[in-house]
Amino acid sequence: MQEKTLADFPLQAYDKLRYADTDRQGHVNNATFATFLETGRVEFIYHREAPLLAEGHSFVIASMHINFIREIHWPGRVEIGTGITKIGNSSVGVYQQLFQGDICVASAETVIVQVSDQTARPAPLTEAARASLQRWFISPED
Repeated sequence: MQEKTLADFPLQAYDKLRYADTDRQGHVNNATFATFLETGRVEFIYHREAPLLAEGHSFVIASMHINFIREIHWPGRVEIGTGITKIGNSSVGVYQQLFQGDICVASAETVIVQVSDQTARPAPLTEAARASLQRWFISPED
């Protein structure tokens, strides 16, 4: 996917950097990048106006690939751009970028799957969830 600006993303969130996020080298630890990405995903999964989860269901990560482009430095904040790239029967493709200031510091492609809480098996997305997801679609070529 082509690198984008934060304004290109239909969903935007942020996290404040904590001193505890840093490592011995003085920059934010790479493992913390996954937590920032989670913040962006939670923003649409539990969206106030259009939550995605059907009763008795959860989302799990099926795959995640993070490209570490630059270091993040404390103090400050990280901006999170999130868009939907694919809507399957029970799965959702998510593309995200992390920014510090106007600089892209990481990108990630994640597939999440809705599963039944009782069976832990994939469960189809509702039509309402599909409609919400479609609003947040982002094109690879934009």
